This record gives sequence, structure tokens and C-alpha cells, in this order.
Amino acid sequence: MPTRVSALKTSALNALAERLRTADFPLAADWETVNDWFGRWAALPELRAELKNHLHTLAPAEAAALIKASRETTTHFAWCLLDSPDDEFSFWLHEYKPQRDWRQGYADSVHNHRYHFCTTLLRGHYLHERYHAHLDPDTGLISSVRLRSQTQCATGSSGRLLADEFHRIPSAGTGTMTFLVKSRAVTESSVSFDPATGIGHRHVPVEVRLGELADRI
Repeated sequence: MPTRVSALKTSALNALAERLRTADFPLAADWETVNDWFGRWAALPELRAELKNHLHTLAPAEAAALIKASRETTTHFAWCLLDSPDDEFSFWLHEYKPQRDWRQGYADSVHNHRYHFCTTLLRGHYLHERYHAHLDPDTGLISSVRLRSQTQCATGSSGRLLADEFHRIPSAGTGTMTFLVKSRAVTESSVSFDPATGIGHRHVPVEVRLGELADRI
């Protein structure tokens, strides 16, 4: 269920939020336009300083809401800056762990997402790979992958990924942080594939499974 984390103080964050809220089209249906807006917004020279100020000036209740809506993954911490049920989008900071602390998991597997997103590197760098993925027609899981492109992304770079596209981040520099704007989910699940073992997985969020929970007891 969406979490209401909606306190924004910086002009940069507010400017992007207001542009997205006043769009005259469903955001998920035209994410290329969102990407055009985001690319120009992400190039603002004051962006990193304003995000830092935003975090430094959170009131205790605002900080508590942010922490409650955030989560740890196998490769990074996902900090939720804005997530209101009234919005078609949410804002996140991803703080990548030192490589030695990564556990085999999502970011370093070949995977897609349930949502579209745009991202910009606030600091650090990572290796970004895009893939063609073959889906088994019976299981819907990835059965094989083929590398499409490999890019070393540095501070200031930005881009977008749609829910039907597959990618992988096999490595990231220490201290790497990204800012993301995500659409609402456009699919109920996502899939991933471990190139080392050839094993595919499906990922279903808990909120989708709630309706089946009682029947499983």
C-alpha cells in the first residue's frame, strides 16, 4: 500500500513534483516525455546541494516517515523522499553499499521492474548493462539473456528504464548515490535472471499477495 511521505522543502524537488502533478496525460503512458523533463531537471547545478539541505532540515516526524517508507536491499539502501497516494510518481534516493557488502541479489542480476523510472547519478559511478531477455512462454521466467550495451556511468549522467526493459548493475563505486523518479506499478511482478547459474526468479510484492494470504493459512 502506498506510504504518504510528502514533505518537500527544496525548490528543485518541488519544481519536479509540480510539473509531474500538472501533466495533462497519464505519466506511465508517456514516460518518454517524463524522461525529457527529468533530463533537463537533473542537470540543475544546485540539485545535489538542495537534496542535502532537504535531508538536513527534516523535522523529526518527517524523518520518521522517511525511514518507515525506506528499505534495505542486497546491494543498496532505497530511501523514500516522496510517496503520496495522490501522486502518479514517487521520489527515491539509492545509496549503494560498498561492493564488499553486496550479497547476490537484484541489482547485480539481469532484471526488470514493475514500474518505469528515470535516474541520475548524484555522486560516484557504476557499470550499467542493458540486455535482451528471452522469456519462457510457459513460466514467464527469463530463460536466457544477451548483452545489448555496457556503459560506465559517472556523476551527472541520467537515463530511463521502462518496465519491459532489462538491465543489470554488476558494480558500483563506494559512495555512489542516485536520485530516481518512479511511476506507479504497471505490472504485478518482475523477473530476474542470474547469469552465473542460469536460474530465473519471479518477484511479487507483499501487497499483491495479501488477497491470497488467508487461503494459505
